[in-house]
Amino acid sequence: MTRTGSAILAAVGMSTAALGFAFAGPESDQGHCALSCSAKADAGLVAEAAPTGEIKAGDTAPAFTLTDLNGKTVTLAEELKKAGTKAVLIEWFNPQCPFIVKHHEKHTTFADLYTEFGGKGVTFLAINSGAPGNEGHGEALNKDAAKKWNIAYPILNDEKGAIGKAYGAKTTPHVYIVTAEGVVAYQGAIDNDRSADKLGTINYARKALTEILSGQTVSEANTRPYGCSVKY
Repeated sequence: MTRTGSAILAAVGMSTAALGFAFAGPESDQGHCALSCSAKADAGLVAEAAPTGEIKAGDTAPAFTLTDLNGKTVTLAEELKKAGTKAVLIEWFNPQCPFIVKHHEKHTTFADLYTEFGGKGVTFLAINSGAPGNEGHGEALNKDAAKKWNIAYPILNDEKGAIGKAYGAKTTPHVYIVTAEGVVAYQGAIDNDRSADKLGTINYARKALTEILSGQTVSEANTRPYGCSVKY
């Protein structure tokens, strides 16, 4: 927000928090403000969190060990070492976010990717970094979503937010694709339509995975993610 805008709000005794939105920096989605995702999904705007890391393509993927909804421990390093593994796709997840609903219920974006690439050496993981008491948190809620949407891969609990912040995950969804060597090959949006309803004409994750499996360098390795803010 500009100083003038801040002064106006101060003059009338209001804050951005009171208005229910936060202004993001110049690299924010849409380049404007970030509204409450649940209430303003149709606007296609997102809130950007303040992550401690800013992992980009070419960086080493931060290691993690997290527990899934069934109590099983999942370690990134072990997933990458499994025979035949060519990449791991990580999806930041919140079952109550309209943009997650878009890609799991209104459309089967992630399910289609899993069907297409799951048998070709690509491991899929979802991570929920929502803190207790925040939107999308809770084992029962996430189990219900996994069942309803037939999610065939683990949803991992990162309720302290340490892994999300290490990656710099801003939105749900925010996609990271890690090669077998542990290097981030792609990070950003799932596709190029930032609305809460329509699919884009380019699925960035599909494009990146196709290039990785073909031995090519990912041509669009960093895009701006869109969705709801990660509820740290």
